Amino acid sequence: MKFQLAINLERIDDSISMQDVARHTLEMVQMADRGGFHIVWSAEHHALEMTIAPNPFSLLAWWANHTDRIRLGTACVAAAYWHPIRVAGEAAFIDLISGGRLELGIGSGAYQREFDRMHPGLKQPDAWRYMQEMLPVVRALWQGDYAHEGENWSFPTSTSCPKPLQAEVPVWVAARAPMTYDYAVKNGCNIMSWPLTREMSEAELYMARLETAMQENPGCKRPTMAMMRHSVVYDRKEDWMVPVAALQRVLSQFENLFKNLGDVVNGFPKSIPLDQLGNRAEYQPEMLTRNLMFGTPDEVIAKLKIYEALGVDEFIYYASLGLGHAEQKRSLELFCNEVMPAFA
Repeated sequence: MKFQLAINLERIDDSISMQDVARHTLEMVQMADRGGFHIVWSAEHHALEMTIAPNPFSLLAWWANHTDRIRLGTACVAAAYWHPIRVAGEAAFIDLISGGRLELGIGSGAYQREFDRMHPGLKQPDAWRYMQEMLPVVRALWQGDYAHEGENWSFPTSTSCPKPLQAEVPVWVAARAPMTYDYAVKNGCNIMSWPLTREMSEAELYMARLETAMQENPGCKRPTMAMMRHSVVYDRKEDWMVPVAALQRVLSQFENLFKNLGDVVNGFPKSIPLDQLGNRAEYQPEMLTRNLMFGTPDEVIAKLKIYEALGVDEFIYYASLGLGHAEQKRSLELFCNEVMPAFA
């Protein structure tokens, strides 16, 4: 099993400076690079302090200049906010300056709040059409001159300048719905999946959807399957509530965005009291500790073995959950030094 890092520039409130956030994020990426992580992922979000990522390619250019080996991925480019020619050129430039380390992730986008600002009139459930149209266009532009007449974009003959350094850039899609698994298999895309805070049955469901897609597309290559969970490794079992309390605060803001309540001030979503949520059972401490990658090194190894047995190829360590910077670094240190060697 290989390991990937997903990390955001993250502020839950204004008690910490942006300079400290930027410095901490880069140091975490450098730790992952030294520790043997395979890929680091940059997100795309807009006007939100909890995920400061206005351009995933800018983040990757920054990280590329301060790392040596770790591959650099977008997770994900929100297709509806971009033009294909721009995506092709930006992605190829990252591949060029990083020495061929790009992994291109394309997705539909997460929050209706962002669509209302970045692509007014588009409903989030319809955004998959942009993602599925964009990918073949970007690949064609990487090959040379190409003209496009499509549902969402049309342009005369153009090409990507520069071209990628890699002969074939690995492409990833964020998949939850069955049709996205089918699209990934048909189009040679790897899959990143996120069971949120749900039970292990959710992870099993995603693996079943991959198996169904493979059966329905005989002859296609099996994608690499990566699965993400919030992750914290701690020294003492009695510290188990530290990451839980941090995550509960973040989740209370996440619910605001997910439900598009609109209560966001200066980029900070208002927290919704968990006892007011109809799905509050998903945020109970014991459930979070059981379902997420929280635990001592031995406990985390045991949990990861379950994913490995399930057929997950790569695990995405999601580091951003409102935890203090010192705790985040200690967690990643423990993961690199005591957890990853068990999967070497």
